[in-house]
Amino acid sequence: MRTITSTEDLAAFCALCKTQPYVTIDTEFLRERTYWSRLCLIQMAMPGAGEAVLIDPIEGPEMSMEPLYDLFRHEATVKVFHAARQDLEIFFVEGDVFPRPLFDTQIAAMVCGFGEQVGYETLVKRIAKANLDKTSRFTDWSRRPLSEAQKDYAIADVTHLRVIYEFLAAQLNKNGRASWVAEELALLTDPATYTTDPDDAWQRIKTRTTSGRFLAVVKALARFRETYAQAQNVPRSRVMKDDALLELASTRPASVEELGRSRLLLREGRKPEIAEGILAAVQEGLEMRPEDIPRIENGRDQLQVNPALADLLRVLLKAKSESLGVAPRLIASSAELDQIAAGERDVAALTGWRHEAFGEDALRLCKGEIALSAKSNEVRVVRL
Repeated sequence: MRTITSTEDLAAFCALCKTQPYVTIDTEFLRERTYWSRLCLIQMAMPGAGEAVLIDPIEGPEMSMEPLYDLFRHEATVKVFHAARQDLEIFFVEGDVFPRPLFDTQIAAMVCGFGEQVGYETLVKRIAKANLDKTSRFTDWSRRPLSEAQKDYAIADVTHLRVIYEFLAAQLNKNGRASWVAEELALLTDPATYTTDPDDAWQRIKTRTTSGRFLAVVKALARFRETYAQAQNVPRSRVMKDDALLELASTRPASVEELGRSRLLLREGRKPEIAEGILAAVQEGLEMRPEDIPRIENGRDQLQVNPALADLLRVLLKAKSESLGVAPRLIASSAELDQIAAGERDVAALTGWRHEAFGEDALRLCKGEIALSAKSNEVRVVRL
C-alpha cells in the first residue's frame, strides 16, 4: 500500500477520487491529552479494486490538506464513513469543511435493521463476510514508524467499507429509507453539533441538586473550565473533573487557602492561573443575576406522566420497531415516551421520519383514536 506525505501526491490522488462515484474514508487520532483531537492518519480507498492509501500528516508535516478538503466539496463523489461524528469534528475544526455528499454506514445500518449503533466489525462479518485483525486496536497512532501490521489494520477500515457501502446503499434504495438517513446526516453536518458554547457547558454535568445558587456556581465553573480547556488545548479533566467541580460548587471557596482544602481537585487544578479562575468563577456564580441562573429541565418524577399511557406507548414502540426492523431506541428514547405521555409535543420522536414510523400513531393513541390488540405474538393497531 502507498503512504502519501506530500501535497502534490495528495492532490494527484484526490483528483483521481473525483472521477469515482464514491470514496471510503477513515481517520486515526488521539484525544487523551488534548481538548481537540490530534489527526494522526487518514485512510482512503476507491471503489472495487481501486487504490487504497494512507495519508500521513505526521510523516508529512508540511503537507496541505486542501486537496482533500477540495474533494470534500466535490458533489459528484460520495464520501463514505463509518460512525463519522469524530472524523467530521476533526475536519470541521481543522478545515472548516464537511464532506458532501456524505454517507455514514453506521446510520444506514441502523435504519436497515442491523441494530442500534452497530459496530464496524459486526458489519464486516455480516456483510463483507470477513474478519478483522484486532491486534492493533489500541495503537498509539502518533508514534512513528508505523509497523506493517498497523498499516494493514488501518487500511482494512476503508477496504471492507466499500462492500458495506454498496450493500447498504442498495438496501436503502429497496426499502425507501434513504430520506431517513438523510435526516440523521443533516445533524452530523450541522456546525452546532461540534460547537461547545462555554455558557452551555454546565449541561454536561450530572447533578441531582436543583438549588438555583448551586447551579449558578456550577454554570460559572463549567464556563471557566471549558474556556480554559479550549484555549490551552487540554482535556477538561486536566483543569478539574466533574466531581471536583461539584465539590467546589458546594464548598464555594473564597481564597486560595480555602481552595487548598478541596479533597477532589487535582494538582493541575491548583496551578495559579487555574486557581484564580476557579475563585473568580465561584464569585461570579454567587453574584449571578436571577434571570441568568440555570434551571434543570423536568425529570420523569416532575413530569405529569400518565403511567398507563406511557406503558401503552412502549408497547406501540416495540410493535412498530419490530415491524420496521429498527432498534426501538433509534426511534424514541424512554424519556421521550414519558414526555409524550405527559402531553409534551416538542419531542424528536414526533418529527421527521420518526413521525411517519411511530409519532403519528403515538399521537393517535394519546387522543384515543386507536387501540392496541394482541393476536398470537403480534401486537396490532386498531383504529377506533
